Amino acid sequence: MMRHGALALGGGVLAAAIVFASRPLGVAGLGLLLAALLARAFVRGASGPVDVRTTVVPNPATEGDSVTLRIDARRRSRFAFGSAVVVGALDEIGSYECRLRGRAGRLVGEAKLGRLPRGRYEGLDGRFEVRDPLGLEVRSHPLGSPVTAVVHPRLVELTTLFDDSGRTFGDGRRLLLRRPAGYDFHSVREYEQGESLRRVHWPTTARRGELMVKELIDSPRESLVVVLDCDPAGAAGTPPRSSFDTAVRAAGSLVRAHVARGRQAALVTTTDGDSVTCSASLEGEFHSVLGALAAVRPNASHDLARFLVQPPRVVDHALELVFVTATQSLVAATRLLDLAGRRPVSVVWIDAPSFAGRPTRAVPAVLRLSAAGLRVAVVRRGNDLASVLEAQRGEGLASG
Repeated sequence: MMRHGALALGGGVLAAAIVFASRPLGVAGLGLLLAALLARAFVRGASGPVDVRTTVVPNPATEGDSVTLRIDARRRSRFAFGSAVVVGALDEIGSYECRLRGRAGRLVGEAKLGRLPRGRYEGLDGRFEVRDPLGLEVRSHPLGSPVTAVVHPRLVELTTLFDDSGRTFGDGRRLLLRRPAGYDFHSVREYEQGESLRRVHWPTTARRGELMVKELIDSPRESLVVVLDCDPAGAAGTPPRSSFDTAVRAAGSLVRAHVARGRQAALVTTTDGDSVTCSASLEGEFHSVLGALAAVRPNASHDLARFLVQPPRVVDHALELVFVTATQSLVAATRLLDLAGRRPVSVVWIDAPSFAGRPTRAVPAVLRLSAAGLRVAVVRRGNDLASVLEAQRGEGLASG
């Protein structure tokens, strides 16, 4: 019962006491009215400016970690209070309530969120509440910036990779890797006295009848790009054991394995806007990759085939490509083979139907990729991800 209810009830009881000339009812009615008034005065005295700091432990967390919100509140008022509570909500998790304890001007408390799946959980609401001992009066103070809980995917350690022995063209020929940086042809301009004749662009010179030289631009290239397909059609199962969460772990594990080998790698997601995150070390840059993987969702508005019609520049200029996808599209397979004609391409195919409990069957698109010489690792529900991504041969690899 809140203060207004106590006032109404007290007034009603007092009126009944007057009508029936009952002293006990009169005492009860006056007691309720007095309790409501004292509760208001109590909470008003206990209220005042408060500084609430909420931290997530651990921050960031990893799948499987127990996540806790630690709350530290400092009050300027020294007036005693009945109880202090922080109430809030996190996106996709729901509401939480944390009762604070302490003395003087400092209050602390913890809210256990449990073991959260991968994700980025934004705070939706938060307020600090002071209550009187009887719970008749509550005064709320909105909190400042909302807390955000970030849970990274749990990656697997890889010592070898399924495509180490198969860096070939789509027709099976071996491919020599290009340099990770260089100069691309940009335009032509008129020759200036003293310039090297090695820069002359002879076809344009012959056509125009005067010396023309090439304008080159520095074009660094990522050594390897891992493309994570975010088509919702390939998402099946419930987090953290869904097909998409498995794809996220696979993509992150591959990026980390290549970066650990000293290669410059980039993660590209096919979400709207084509998010690109680069990493050349396992220090600060790779934490950006983990952050992108924590936040990514299977919400792309287009499938992989459409994404490959006009891929981002980082994909088009990559020296090597790895696709993590659940697509069964033959059109997508055809475009992957076109890419494989110019650079090594490998595929981690996630068998999404198996994560929904449906039986495994042969997929023509996957068989076509394997028959063309691409290395294809097939991940099904219940597979050990590290074993599949490290396999040089065996059931984890599709063979033609």
